[in-house]
Amino acid sequence: MLLGVNIDHVATLRNARGGIEPDVLTAARICKECGVASITTHLREDRRHIKDKDVEAIRMLPRVRLNLEMAMTKEMQEIALRLRPHAVCIVPERRQEVTTEGGLDVAGQLKWAIEFTKPLLEKKIEVSFFIDPDVHQISAVSKTGAPFIELHTGRYSEAFGTLEEEKVFEELKGGAIFAQNFGLKVNAGHGLNYQNVRRMHEIPNLVELNIGHSIISRAVFVGLEQAVKEMKALVEGQVF
Repeated sequence: MLLGVNIDHVATLRNARGGIEPDVLTAARICKECGVASITTHLREDRRHIKDKDVEAIRMLPRVRLNLEMAMTKEMQEIALRLRPHAVCIVPERRQEVTTEGGLDVAGQLKWAIEFTKPLLEKKIEVSFFIDPDVHQISAVSKTGAPFIELHTGRYSEAFGTLEEEKVFEELKGGAIFAQNFGLKVNAGHGLNYQNVRRMHEIPNLVELNIGHSIISRAVFVGLEQAVKEMKALVEGQVF
């Protein structure tokens, strides 16, 4: 598996004081030097952490694969078509939420999802939809032309270490296999940390895990380079 690092919360910390530190671009460079597959940023409609200038600057970094998380809105579509990131992940978004709380309802807005995806694919932008491991949502994504889904691992992360863990994990694993049978490639993320990420190796053929909060939290104590290297080792099945 590959590791994509979400650096949104570097911007959260910067914005707390309204200054320039810590620098988001420096964080992206460190992650790249550690050999991660991609840098993920979520350009929210309210710009609560990552700003437009951050995305533009990261997009200009050489040999950095930018994965832009964004809502399925016309504004975000236009930004993606202008910047042409390497990949976009379409996520649900509510202004009141602290973090993304669940997967996108693709089935309930399939017509718009198809219309939204088409021009992105024409610009050679890799598209994925962030969804729960639900067969109806997976089936809907298969009709959009998007080559990827990203499975929402939030329920698994919350259930980890409880009596619900096995049930929720099997749902996640089953969703991944179901999607692969449709020809979809599968990424995963949300709430994964240094303990629960190990079980992702039990899910066949996952391509990439996108992890942010846990890495940035650990970086407070050990530094970003060490935090990224430790997570990368776990994702690759190594022991550190």
